[in-house]
Amino acid sequence: MWITKNWIVTSAWPYVNGVPHLGTLVGSVLSADVFARYLRMRGYGVVFVSGSDEHGTVIEIEARRKGLEPRVFTDQAHKYVLSIWDMWNISFDNYTRTESEIHKDFVKDIFKDIEQRGYIEIREQLIAWCPQDKQYLPDRFIAGTCPYCGYEDARGDQCDRCGRVLDPDLLVNPKCAFCGTRPVFLARKHWFFRLDKLSKELLEWLESNRSLQENVKSYAVSWIRSGLKSRSITRDTSWGIPAPFKGAEDKTIYVWFDALLGYISATKEFFVSLGKPNEWERLWSDPKTMTAYFIGKDNIPFHAIIFPALILASGRNYKLPDLISATEYLLYEGDKFSKSRRIGIWADEVLEIFNDVDSWRFVLMRMRPEDKDTSFKWSEFIRVVNSELNDDIGNFIHRTLTLIWRYFNGTVPKLDKLDESDVEVLKEVEKYWDIYVEHMEKAEIRPATDVIVELARVGNQYITKKAPWFRVKENLAEVGTTLNICFRICVYLATMLLPITPRKALDLLNMMGVEVGGGIVIQGRPSELIKEDHRIEEPRVVFTKIPRDLVTTLLDSEKREELIKMVRDRVNTKRPEALKF
Repeated sequence: MWITKNWIVTSAWPYVNGVPHLGTLVGSVLSADVFARYLRMRGYGVVFVSGSDEHGTVIEIEARRKGLEPRVFTDQAHKYVLSIWDMWNISFDNYTRTESEIHKDFVKDIFKDIEQRGYIEIREQLIAWCPQDKQYLPDRFIAGTCPYCGYEDARGDQCDRCGRVLDPDLLVNPKCAFCGTRPVFLARKHWFFRLDKLSKELLEWLESNRSLQENVKSYAVSWIRSGLKSRSITRDTSWGIPAPFKGAEDKTIYVWFDALLGYISATKEFFVSLGKPNEWERLWSDPKTMTAYFIGKDNIPFHAIIFPALILASGRNYKLPDLISATEYLLYEGDKFSKSRRIGIWADEVLEIFNDVDSWRFVLMRMRPEDKDTSFKWSEFIRVVNSELNDDIGNFIHRTLTLIWRYFNGTVPKLDKLDESDVEVLKEVEKYWDIYVEHMEKAEIRPATDVIVELARVGNQYITKKAPWFRVKENLAEVGTTLNICFRICVYLATMLLPITPRKALDLLNMMGVEVGGGIVIQGRPSELIKEDHRIEEPRVVFTKIPRDLVTTLLDSEKREELIKMVRDRVNTKRPEALKF
């Protein structure tokens, strides 16, 4: 286990030009929430922060399309996204926004420090201008062929295939992503961050870091060894944080540099709201504090190189990243999520199709793409909910509690004589808990769900083999031992589920007679929760299967598309103008 008592947990700031889809949830917000809940359950102090990324030309353009001012657009979008996190039971301590005054002041202050310490230079840069649309193009809205791997749909800031961070003028055959016109590159004065001056420090930090995932570390080290270049930190846009440099009055800070610093400013804002304005800096400056970042794989260079470089260049003694959990892509039935092509399903739509958020949370963590791209499939969604969550886990727990209620009047029986199979199962329970903890502490959430399902299957095999319903009239003490062991498994299962399916897990623990109060803290093992003469409540069904008629619809591609269109049309009427499809 970690030595620290305090964690700062963060998720990548979602861009508010659209409704979050399932890929956004898996790659950042939901995964971070599961990890934060696990840490709280284990007794750590946790501050869980993120926010809406609302600056840059992308938002200006989207707002213009909707006939809204950028701030009106982002006000609507931020408010709606907050409601989505509430629907999904995300336990943020502070979900803020880049328009926060605390954030804007923090970004300007830290860039002043970076400039004073000699890490900013001024030079001319070729900026893309679209003669057709008569506007400067943000990096993300220039498409072309990657000069490194030949990918034909690279963007001006990054290639999604090879992951290289790019400059727009490096693209082969560049074109405006809006109209397809070849842009003209004009020389403009801009302020650059001297990343190259930090190569040595970054390499030393990366190579000595024992907590970073190996894929993140190796990727970042390789990127640095290939040669770091200065990165432009100003943009010719009006919507954003004004650049604090003399002579840059018509510039704003590039949205990526802006949002990365939000992890720190969001923590500051949280403690300011608590009336503890100095606590945030103590936490960020404490070498024992651990920090965790949940992102998609395309964001590795920004979090493993640029963000720590900003901290190092500022001279501030803030904690560098400890854990960067970067997922691969979640696809939708084999294709990439796409708002423009209407491919995928969005976070506010799925709950209209099957309104059981804990089931959705469990499914998405079962599909979490930790080592390769993974496709969301409706057939797999059905299998996980109906077979694993209901049959394997839910049925075992309900069967156990029902037998305790029927044969022992709701009092958990004591262990009597243990035979070889009893001893073996008790050892298995402890082993599975240790494996679960090992995975969760490294943010390996999908393997942790494997452990939960496997433990439930162990329980089902054990109770079926023991068949207490047949033995109850012959040997009540033996049946008591069987059900005591089954009850232990139930408590372990509910505890393991707590970070993933918090509402249903709390329902289960309450039903099992476990005192949850303001939350459960388990620094040892879940067996600590079982008291002498432990009593349960009358059992009730907690997990819900997907109805048969809905299963039929979801497995038929034509019927499914009709359902999704109907749901999308209905949900769209509830969305603010900024986020209507």
